[in-house]
Amino acid sequence: MRMAKLYFLGGENTVKRNARDINANAFQDAGGTPAVLVFSWARASFDKTYKRRKRLFDYFRSLGASTVDFAEYSDTPQEIAVKAQNSDLIYLTGGLTTALLERLKSKNVDRLLHGYNRVIVGRSAGAIALCRQGILTSKNKQTHKLITGLRLVEFTVKVHYKLSEDAELKSLSKEERIYAIPERSALVYDNGALSFMGDVYVFQNGEKTHAD
Repeated sequence: MRMAKLYFLGGENTVKRNARDINANAFQDAGGTPAVLVFSWARASFDKTYKRRKRLFDYFRSLGASTVDFAEYSDTPQEIAVKAQNSDLIYLTGGLTTALLERLKSKNVDRLLHGYNRVIVGRSAGAIALCRQGILTSKNKQTHKLITGLRLVEFTVKVHYKLSEDAELKSLSKEERIYAIPERSALVYDNGALSFMGDVYVFQNGEKTHAD
């Protein structure tokens, strides 16, 4: 069975909408006027009065979404499955990666995503969740650690990548091949084929190269 086309977005300021071209491309892949289902589960709260929720709704409607629905924390797995079935594009937001993964697994969304065959966009924490592994940066930005994702793909990503992280990523890449994705850039995975929007870098065997 054909799997979903996946967008790994390194990060975006949704107030400035500074990765609009990447999201617009994903929306075109999902039919141009997709029904969008948003998982904002990397946040402590995302109820109907939360301003970021309205911001995303307005943003996605401006990109051409026919509908923008949200998976609620209170939804049952069955309710979420129906929402996913009625969607053309699933969007996972940024925030706390560990919380996102825990919530996705607790509602069986990990299984749902593995069976989804349209378009999935993961931004920041959402991008990490889709991978075999992702790299988290400590609060003091001095250390990095690997975290296990949902394994829709068998590679490792570093989101919000900055040049100052090169030494640490080169060290980690002696055991793991790492795709480093800056904000406003994306890696796109389409049934085994990789393409890149913006500047994406590969760290492997202690070396850094530009992804082409």
